[in-house]
Amino acid sequence: MSEFLSLSPGALLAALLFLLIGATAGFLIQRLLLARSRRLAADILADAQGEAERLRRDANLVAREERLRVQSEFDDKTRQERQELDGRAAELERLAQDLARRAEFLAGGETEQERARQDLARQRARLAQEQERLDRVLEDQNARLQQISGLSRDDARQRLLANMEEEARHHFGRRLKDLRAEAERAAKKEGQRIITMAIQRYAAAHCAETTVSVVELPGEEMKGRIIGREGRNIRAFESATGVDVIIDDTPGAVILSGFNPFRREIARLSLERLIADGRIHPTRIEEIVLKTREDLASKVIETGEQALYDLDVHGVHTELVKLLGELQYRSSYGQNALAHSREVAALSGLMAAELDLDPALARRAGLLHDIGKALDHEMEGTHAAIGAQIAERHGENAVVVNAIAGHHEEIEPTNLVTWLVSAADAISSARPGARRESLEHYVKRLQRLEEIADGFHGVETSYAIQAGRELRIVVNAQALDDEQAATLSYEIARRIESELEYPGEIKVVVIRETRATDTAR
Repeated sequence: MSEFLSLSPGALLAALLFLLIGATAGFLIQRLLLARSRRLAADILADAQGEAERLRRDANLVAREERLRVQSEFDDKTRQERQELDGRAAELERLAQDLARRAEFLAGGETEQERARQDLARQRARLAQEQERLDRVLEDQNARLQQISGLSRDDARQRLLANMEEEARHHFGRRLKDLRAEAERAAKKEGQRIITMAIQRYAAAHCAETTVSVVELPGEEMKGRIIGREGRNIRAFESATGVDVIIDDTPGAVILSGFNPFRREIARLSLERLIADGRIHPTRIEEIVLKTREDLASKVIETGEQALYDLDVHGVHTELVKLLGELQYRSSYGQNALAHSREVAALSGLMAAELDLDPALARRAGLLHDIGKALDHEMEGTHAAIGAQIAERHGENAVVVNAIAGHHEEIEPTNLVTWLVSAADAISSARPGARRESLEHYVKRLQRLEEIADGFHGVETSYAIQAGRELRIVVNAQALDDEQAATLSYEIARRIESELEYPGEIKVVVIRETRATDTAR
């Protein structure tokens, strides 16, 4: 401030002049910008008003055309009814004339003619009276209708036109709905044709879900050597592998039974090595089983690493790699668990790339989403919860952990990757030919379908047909009417949705049949 005051009067005057010029220029620029904004707003408002006026004129034109069309239809209908009434009046007049002529021809004299004339006059008088009575009744009805409705003749005509317009609009809506449904049916049929053709042209390898493995033998005498003296060999083998050995009358084969597919694979490879080696005794069995377990563990890690390499996923903990490799020996409805995980990973990565998300993270979550299936036979809980717990324990990303835990919506998804993995899992599992049901599960599902249908009132019989894709129900025609039959199909379909798990769709068909019988004697 002291420096500013120390300036000379000339410098001080120049500074003040510059400030005044700057303020004036700023004020003018502000006024110019404000005027330009106002002109732009006025132009936009004028354009909007013009567009609104055009839309109003178009709407009035459409309404006027529709009103003229309805009025024309109403006039045509009224004209047709008037023509019919005129025709009937002409017919009555013609009949009256015929009666008059007949009276003249049949009359034997002046008296008969006069009587016929008087009769005709009386008939005409009665007709006139009847016409007057009908006119009064019509006027009374019109007056009563006007009194009840509170509408004049013109108002009633306008109301009638409005009702006819509304009826025409509803008719158009129903027709549009029918056309849309027909188009959807045609599109669905075409989609089914394309999918069927694709399935026929594509052959996928399947791994059947089973709990047994069969080992071929070089001869029947090998069964005795596997059993050993007093069964010591077979007991040692079962103890070392944890798998049951079934030796029956099956020629040239031994059956290995166990619910753990990894142990069953170790037992199969160990028994094949023992048969090839020829030395079968408890010590040798333990050595071979231990060596096979080590070899298979290395193979499992190689399988997991190969899956990671193929999908370009890095930095996975060794324990998770091992569990991923063990999925090679797990299956669900005939679908190999590792192949399913690889497919889910690929689909998740592709969808993530389309949505501008991280494809690598999506592939990682998709590959590990079923990692819990390698341990769900050893730990309590669902495979999603077990997998999430294991992945979190070994330092996986929070997004991956949430995708593993939430791909079956057991918890609330917190990111888009979880939704992508869930969608890819459904696509891989539900695509045609991906999974197969075991015979036992298939039969139980068919029986359960029929049990659900039989539990409803009025059902006589039910049949699950087309491999469980359709449930056909026959009801008692005396117990249910047509509306109740339609309601029954809806209720049974909802009951099936809530109580059963099944791939695809199940069509519920309710058949109500009435018969009339009699006996000819």
